[in-house]
Amino acid sequence: MRAILSILLASGLLLKGAVRVKELASIEGIRDNQLIGYGLVVGLNGTGDKRQTFFSAQTLANLLDRMGVQVTPTAILVRNTAAVMLTATLPPFAQPGTRIDVQVAAIGDSTNLQGGLLVLTPLKSSGGAVFAAAQGPVLTGGFSAGRGGGNASTVNHPTAGRIPNGAIVEQAAPSVPPSGRLSLQLRWADFTTAARLVQAVNKHFSANLARAEHPGLVSVAIPAEWAQRTVQFVAEVEALSVDADRPARIVISERTGTITAGREIRIRPTAILHGNLTVSVETSYVVSQPEAFSDGKTTVVPQVNVAAKEEAAKSIQLKQGATVDDLVKALLAIGSTPRDIIAILQNLKTAGALEAEIEVI
Repeated sequence: MRAILSILLASGLLLKGAVRVKELASIEGIRDNQLIGYGLVVGLNGTGDKRQTFFSAQTLANLLDRMGVQVTPTAILVRNTAAVMLTATLPPFAQPGTRIDVQVAAIGDSTNLQGGLLVLTPLKSSGGAVFAAAQGPVLTGGFSAGRGGGNASTVNHPTAGRIPNGAIVEQAAPSVPPSGRLSLQLRWADFTTAARLVQAVNKHFSANLARAEHPGLVSVAIPAEWAQRTVQFVAEVEALSVDADRPARIVISERTGTITAGREIRIRPTAILHGNLTVSVETSYVVSQPEAFSDGKTTVVPQVNVAAKEEAAKSIQLKQGATVDDLVKALLAIGSTPRDIIAILQNLKTAGALEAEIEVI
């Protein structure tokens, strides 16, 4: 597996940076809602569920029964239908008549949903209430061609797809508009960020409207002059800029050799001595032939050669004010691999020279 080295210089991983309140916090009571449903896709070209998936035949029989056609599930064999599971996200304040996207995935032994049509299916919340109804042609991100026997080809996942704007909202989303007080939920709980958010709101409105309930929640009172203009007040708060403060963090993926860090993370003055030791073990086989007219047999004798090679250690000196960015550039200049850099960062943390959290994923 090829190792990858990535030093992320985006402002999101710096120690601090001015961001809008809209990106920094969400409003309590205003959120997405997940919906789920079970339905039937018809019109498949022989790629639907087989006899082993008995519940798709039961679903088809129940559907036909509601339309006045009575059949026995065990007496039918229809390979143009497939049982599917549906998922969708209901956005906050979605009104009846709004259209949303639907994700469709086969749950039986159907091999391809390409060209299928989803029959009208209700979408329910976790509480069982119906909030939308889905129907329409399924678009798959892949395809399957051939009939097996080594002549089949499959691209991506033809058993999963989506229906753009395939569901119509039947009842309004259960969103709670702010009234009297606005609760801002910080996406990353932090004492310093919460305090700065309170200060920014109070300074902008020239009143003590905001207070921090805890590091993850800031409560803002809606003034009387804004009581009839709640939407405008929320927009005014969301547009404010706050210097978000987060702990310095370095994220390391041991599987891929990826390092993600902010370039401004400081390293205390230190010296790094790094070298490589390579040990190789090679096995070769030699054929041993017996002498002519003897009772011996031809045998294969393994020959094992062990060699060790140690490269000269390379030294790096980091002065006051050095950053992770400086360290990585210096290590790359002497030919260090991403694996070497990961080990050095972990050693610096253990030695107390790196003022940042290290998270291994």
